[in-house]
Amino acid sequence: MPQPAPLTLPDAASAEAWIQERTRATLADVRAAAESLTSTAQDPAGVDALGVLRAWDDAMLALGSLAGMASLLANVHPLEAVRTTCEDTEAAVDRLRTELSQDAELYAVFAGLPTAETERLDPLAARFLAKTLQDFRRAGVDRDEATRARLAQINERLTELDQEFARVIRDDVRTVRVEPERLAGMPADWLEAHPAGDDGLVTVTTDYPDALPARMFVHDADVRHRVTVASLERGWPHNEPVLREMFALRHELATLVGYPDWASYDAEVKMIGSGEAIPAFIDKIAAAAEAPMKRDLDVLLTRYRQDVPGAAAITAADSLYYEELVRKEQLDVDSQLVRTYFDFPKVRQGLLDVTGRLFGVDYEPVTDAQTWHEDVAVYDVVRGEGEARRRLGRIYLDLHPREGKYKHAAQFDLATGVKDKQLAEGVLVCNFSRGLMEHDHVVTLFHEFGHLVHHVLGGQGEWARFSGVATEWDFVEAPSQMLEEWAWDADVLRTFATNAEGEPIPVELVERMRAADDFGKGYLARTQMFYAAVSYWFHTERPEDLTARMVELQAAYSPWPYLEDTHFFAAFNHLGGYTSAYYTYMWSLVIAKDLFSAFNADDLFDPEIAGRYRDTILARGGEKDAADLVADFLGRPFTFEAYAAWLAS
Repeated sequence: MPQPAPLTLPDAASAEAWIQERTRATLADVRAAAESLTSTAQDPAGVDALGVLRAWDDAMLALGSLAGMASLLANVHPLEAVRTTCEDTEAAVDRLRTELSQDAELYAVFAGLPTAETERLDPLAARFLAKTLQDFRRAGVDRDEATRARLAQINERLTELDQEFARVIRDDVRTVRVEPERLAGMPADWLEAHPAGDDGLVTVTTDYPDALPARMFVHDADVRHRVTVASLERGWPHNEPVLREMFALRHELATLVGYPDWASYDAEVKMIGSGEAIPAFIDKIAAAAEAPMKRDLDVLLTRYRQDVPGAAAITAADSLYYEELVRKEQLDVDSQLVRTYFDFPKVRQGLLDVTGRLFGVDYEPVTDAQTWHEDVAVYDVVRGEGEARRRLGRIYLDLHPREGKYKHAAQFDLATGVKDKQLAEGVLVCNFSRGLMEHDHVVTLFHEFGHLVHHVLGGQGEWARFSGVATEWDFVEAPSQMLEEWAWDADVLRTFATNAEGEPIPVELVERMRAADDFGKGYLARTQMFYAAVSYWFHTERPEDLTARMVELQAAYSPWPYLEDTHFFAAFNHLGGYTSAYYTYMWSLVIAKDLFSAFNADDLFDPEIAGRYRDTILARGGEKDAADLVADFLGRPFTFEAYAAWLAS
């Protein structure tokens, strides 16, 4: 059978009409498929259970691929009209999903499949049936007509609110205007790329390539404070009422389908299992991080007091700057020296070389593919030799900031991969410098690429439902967090991290960088638990005054005192996608540390270990529960020990 061809994207001029037509046709096809399935209930004795399940999976493949494409272009396309059209498509997809998931006749098709037929299903088909029945139940298919109608209203409004929340964050780029001399300490290449305007002032934006170096390197405390506050204020005040309504509607949805609150509803389909287990996990991590946090905060505060005698605490506006001073003065790591080894073009190629070697794939540049912006680089992911060589998928790298683009770092699905039906296509969306990069951003690039390779390698199976990153959501980050380890290994880095003279980064410097990175991991963990607590308690309590509750949670968990008149939650985009489950980053990190313990520290490319990891974890997608995938690779259930030992060290 010939391999499926990649998606052909439209040019800018025809994009809006192309999306509208694709949306119309896909929604019509999916409706027709659903109607065809309901007709099978008229003759249950002759039903082919596997055929029914395959037909439903194909319909969901079409709908999911349309949604993925729309979500991507809504966040990256340079034309506002196209972004708006894609948001309309997302809303239309969600409406149809809600309609179908509440269709009692359609549900009856799956619930009424002949027992003799379902008992003969292979394990993956049986898993698909169980997941499908669960989807219907969680959508409220068994509720009365009035309740189903209200659920449909809630889902539609939640889509609108989520889009509004994300749009405001995406478009709210704030600026700080300062005299050039007040930017002393900034890297020379940054200053060269940011000349003063006609009024003699330099513009510093809240985009990552501006805000992060400003907070790390600028000597002027007032400038650091202004940039930090501007970053924390994005989305405010618009997004507070948006969030309050979002939390209320999620709670109502959960209670209408029989759950005590949103977190309980959301956690049912995650590894953690129950909503009440979330605060227990948060407190477990917070307790484990307490001693390391205090140890490193004492060091940080002591250094801060050299410049600010008698200071009782250090705030987030100064933390990165003094963290850099501690690393430079006490741990002998100068981040400005480090960044001279990480020139973006070399880092990007190094990433491809490293992951290609690790996972046994090649990346072939595609120069004639239509994209949404000239910055986007395209590669086919290929594996095998000779006649066995085949294309596994296609990846798009959109890695620099621009107006109207998503402001963080994420992987987006463009097309879900299914064997012999559809090629896996994914997109990496980031906001990195075009020149020298902070090593932190190199680590982020490796992390996000981990999602991309998971999407492609896991997109070779026969069921769309289990394709790619289709595991429980609190496992999704683990493979990407583990891939970060390759961005810290000296032998790996020396293959691409070279300075202007072509000299590879010294091994001793990488060793000091690793030691310096360990500094502050306790208070970083506590910061993450602050974010996780906001995510959980905002949904569970639904406070009227989000700022007041945020301040309480910050005092309980965060190492940094509250900065007056700031409202970080208004731009905390994870309250959209991750909802009450931001804890998942740390839950995944616990697993990632355990996964990495199985690798050979002296040879991170050991083909036996790397191949087994690729085939038992990444390539399986969601074909098994995540705990079982991990146990298949480790030969045992995952434990907390590797993470606890790392945190305490």
